[in-house]
Amino acid sequence: MSAATDSRPEPGTVPGMVTISPYGSWTSPISADDITGATVGLVGGAIDGGDVYWAESHASQKGRASVWRLTPDGTRTELTPDHYVRSTVHEYGGGAWAVHDGTVVFSHFPTNVVYALSGGDREPRPLTAEGPLRFGGFSFTPDGRSVVCVREDHTDSDIDCINTLVILDIASASSEPQPGVVIAEGADFYGPASVAPDGRVAWFEWDHPNMPWDSTRVMVGHLDGREPVLVGGGEGVSAVYPRWDADGSLVLLSDESGYWNFHRWDGSTTRPLHDDPYDFCGPAWILSGAPYALLDDGIGCSWRVDGVSHLGVLTRDGELEERPVGAVEVAVEGGGPACSVVELGFADRPTELATYDWSSGQVTTIRRASERVPDPAMVARAEAVTWEGPQGLVHAWYYPPTNPDFAAPEGELPPVVVLSHGGPTSFSTGLYSASDQFWTSRGIGILDVNYGGSSGYGRAYRDRLQGTWGVVDVQDCADGATTLGDRGMADPERLAIKGGSAGGYTTLQALVTSAVFSAGISLYGIGDLAMLATDTHKFESRYLDGLIGPYPERKDLYEERSPLFHVDQLSCPMLILQGTDDKVVPPNQAEAMADAVREKGLPVALVMFEGEGHGFRRADSIKASYDAQLSFLGQVFGFTPAGDVPVLPVENL
Repeated sequence: MSAATDSRPEPGTVPGMVTISPYGSWTSPISADDITGATVGLVGGAIDGGDVYWAESHASQKGRASVWRLTPDGTRTELTPDHYVRSTVHEYGGGAWAVHDGTVVFSHFPTNVVYALSGGDREPRPLTAEGPLRFGGFSFTPDGRSVVCVREDHTDSDIDCINTLVILDIASASSEPQPGVVIAEGADFYGPASVAPDGRVAWFEWDHPNMPWDSTRVMVGHLDGREPVLVGGGEGVSAVYPRWDADGSLVLLSDESGYWNFHRWDGSTTRPLHDDPYDFCGPAWILSGAPYALLDDGIGCSWRVDGVSHLGVLTRDGELEERPVGAVEVAVEGGGPACSVVELGFADRPTELATYDWSSGQVTTIRRASERVPDPAMVARAEAVTWEGPQGLVHAWYYPPTNPDFAAPEGELPPVVVLSHGGPTSFSTGLYSASDQFWTSRGIGILDVNYGGSSGYGRAYRDRLQGTWGVVDVQDCADGATTLGDRGMADPERLAIKGGSAGGYTTLQALVTSAVFSAGISLYGIGDLAMLATDTHKFESRYLDGLIGPYPERKDLYEERSPLFHVDQLSCPMLILQGTDDKVVPPNQAEAMADAVREKGLPVALVMFEGEGHGFRRADSIKASYDAQLSFLGQVFGFTPAGDVPVLPVENL
C-alpha cells in the first residue's frame, strides 16, 4: 500500500485510523451472504380480515417462496412450508397466490398445480393436475367460492401456448382436478382480473406484436362468459390494472396522456381523473395485482417524480395529497379502504414490508428484507446524475465508493461499473441495495443508468427505444460513463459495463460498438438477436418487432445489432455468467459469444450455473457469481480484492 502525502493518516490497524489502499482492495463487512442468506425477497402482500399475508423467498432455499400470515396477536405462521409458491405464466409469473376469508390459493413450482388452503385444512387441497396447464394472477370472486385467473396451455407448444381467462371452483368438495372454465379467450395474452359482486369481470388483454406497455385493452365481461365490451385502451395506448370500486364503477390506469394516470368507467363512458405528468404504475411484466387501494375518499397510490416515488391519495376532486413516509421507493401491494400493505425502499437501509393506515398515517413494519442494517457511515447513498443525450436529458444514479475505514492513494480515481438494467423497459431506483453496497464498500463506484426506454419518466421516454434498441441504450450508457470521467468521478481507463438479460445485451453491444469500456460482465445476456426472436418463449417472441423491427423482414438490422457478429470490434476482457436451464435466453447464446471472444484471443471467462434459469435464485450460485465478478475486475483493473476470494480462471489473460 502507498501512503498519501496529504493530511490523511498513515496506514494502520488502530481503531479509528484510516487505511490508505487502492480502490477495489478495501476490506468490506458486506459479503455475498448479505445478498443471499441474510436477505429475503418480499413478494407482495394482502390484508384479509385482521390478518396480514405476504410471500417471501430465500436464496438459501434455492429461491423458494412461501406464503406467511401475521395475526393481530403477533403470531407469524408459514402457511406453505412444503411448497414453492411460484407461477410460470409468461415465464416471468407473478400473482402466484391470493387470499380471501382465510382461504389461500396458490400455484406450486415446478408442477404448476394450484392448491387451496383453508383455515380448517391441515394440508392444501389440489385444484388442478400436474401437466401442461399453468395458472397465475389469481383473483377471488366476492363470495370466495371461486378464483378467476390466467391459464396458459402448453399442451401443443411452448412458443404457441394458448392463454385464456378461466374460473376455478374452490367450494366444491370434488377431489377431481379441474382445467378451469373459460370465461374469456381469443387474445394472445391476459392480465389479472377483478370481479364485481354482480358477476361482472374486468381485465386487460393484448395481442402480438404488442407488449403490455405498448397497446392493451381493458375489457368488461361476465362470469357467465357473455361477450365483453371495450372500456379503455386500444392501439397505441397501454391501459392496465382495472379494479371495481364500491359504487360499481371501474378504476383503471391508462397512458393515453403520455403517463399512466387514473381513469374511471361509469358503465357508459371512461374519463380521466387527473392529468398529472407522472407514472402511477410501472410496466406489467408480471401478473401482479393493481398497485393502488380504493379508499372511501379517493385512491391510495404511489407515483414517480424524477425517478423517486411518492405515496399519497388522489382525492375525489383529482388532487394529489402526498403522505411522506421517509422512503425513496414506495409500492402499494394490497389491502382495503382503511389499511394497505406497502413496500418501502430506503436510501440507507434494506427494504421493508409494512402496513399503512390511510387515516392516521401509521406505518407498522411487518418484515424486513434483511435484519443486517449496515453502519450508516458505510452506506453509499444514490446521487442523481443527468446529462444531455441525443434525445434529451438522460437520468442515472451514482453510488460513490464509501468506506469510513479506507481511503485511496492521492490522485487515484475509482473504477466504476456502469449498470444497464434489464427489461429494457425496467427502471433503476435510488434505494439501498446490498448488491450495490457490496461494490461501493470495496472502493468501486456504481452508475445505474435509466437509459432511453426505461419506465418511470413517461411514455415518450419509454418510446425512445422503439426501433433503436442497441443504439440509444448503448449511447446513453457510454455517455454516462464518459460524463463521470469528465467530471473527475471515475477513472476513464477503468470503466466496466454490466447487465443481465436485456441489460446483458446492452452490455455486449456496448463492448463491440464503443471504446469507452475496458471490461464487460454479461449475465444471461443476448448475443444473437435473431436467435432470441426465433428461440424464446411466447411472451417475448414478438418483443423485438418494436425494439428492432419485424423478423425476418429486417434480418439486416438483427445482424447489424447482434454483438455476436461484431466480435472483431471487441477490444476488452469479458465475463459471461449463464444458467443452464434458462428458457428466456437459451444458454447456447452465452456459449456462442464466449467461443467468438475466445477465438479472437481476448480474455474471457464463461461460468455456467447448473439448474439455474433466467436469473440466479440459489444462494450458492449468487455467491459464486459475485466472487467471479470481483476476481475478474481485480485481475482486469489491477487491484487485489481483500479476503478469501477464489481466483477466477480467465482465458487469454
